[in-house]
Amino acid sequence: MMRIGFVWSGVLLLAACGNSGPPAHPAAAPAKAASSAAAPVMTSTPAPPATMARYDGYGDMRFGMDETAFATAWGGELKGAPQPGSGCFYKTPTWVKHPADFAFMFDGGRFVRYDVGTAKEVAPGGGKVGMDEARIRALYAHVDAQPHKYVSGANYLRIAAPHGDGVLVFETDAQGRITRWRVGVPPQIDYVEGCG
Repeated sequence: MMRIGFVWSGVLLLAACGNSGPPAHPAAAPAKAASSAAAPVMTSTPAPPATMARYDGYGDMRFGMDETAFATAWGGELKGAPQPGSGCFYKTPTWVKHPADFAFMFDGGRFVRYDVGTAKEVAPGGGKVGMDEARIRALYAHVDAQPHKYVSGANYLRIAAPHGDGVLVFETDAQGRITRWRVGVPPQIDYVEGCG
């Protein structure tokens, strides 16, 4: 009998220890959780605009693809072919009226770069033709400026990809406005005259 009483006392003692009493504000905790779940998360920087431009290629086309793989990934008609004796050339989509507006560079049979000269396309990270140098520096963390080879007072703004070998280069005019940009891999990204 003593043993049963001892066990029963232990059970009562454990039950009493496990009860910490009623919460101080029973309705406050659920209401707070509900309001924080419903509140939108605000960010200080807007997301960059959607673009097919990437540091490692354009859309489904990746740097290093041969012409056949590139054509399959593109899925449309392209204009352009290499000149006899030259391994570097550009291809453009059929809808491009001026090759300086948009073109894909191939060198040694591989996709290595694309060039953009219109404000219709947006570079990886949000830069585009028409922006000023200050805006580009605000969009990108590390910008390496080099003097333009042909335009006095103009610059090349070089931005290395956060990961991988890709490089983005903006060209400015003498007033610091972006006139064109390109993305590619070394050494072709630094060819100032394109395939020239």
